[in-house]
Amino acid sequence: IEHSGSADSNGTLPQGKLKWVFPTGAAIHSSPAVANGTVYFGSQDGKLYAVDAVTGAKRWEFETESWVESSPAIANGVVYFGSNDGNLYAVDADSGQKLWDFQTPYPIASSPAVAGGMVYFGAHNYYIYALDALEGTKLWDFDADSRVTSSPTVLNGIV
Repeated sequence: IEHSGSADSNGTLPQGKLKWVFPTGAAIHSSPAVANGTVYFGSQDGKLYAVDAVTGAKRWEFETESWVESSPAIANGVVYFGSNDGNLYAVDADSGQKLWDFQTPYPIASSPAVAGGMVYFGAHNYYIYALDALEGTKLWDFDADSRVTSSPTVLNGIV
């Protein structure tokens, strides 16, 4: 059996069981984020959803003007995510109420990173942005000379 790809078993391995299904109006390309018993994810129906992790019941939804492919980031009770409508949104994690949005001229597929009171993300207009996490004001931007679809990483103040 060693190195054969086989295992010594009677064939009764535990099977996963479907716990719940949550329908959306379109495909889901966003990876989920989970915090405090809630699953947050975006859909190509233009919405960010908050779903109870145990029951699958919808807690709230937030509608944008286009697809939500950006995976959400959660920090200090705020969900940050981008939309193909060109906005980065900050919404209250409990209520789904918009706290602020920041508009760029092109879609945002990049998932944000939150560190040191700042939100970092890239957009299809070739820029990486740094915003104040509380107010949504731009602190700086950087021309990456190419469309930014990947997510930034922050370590020791370096993006």
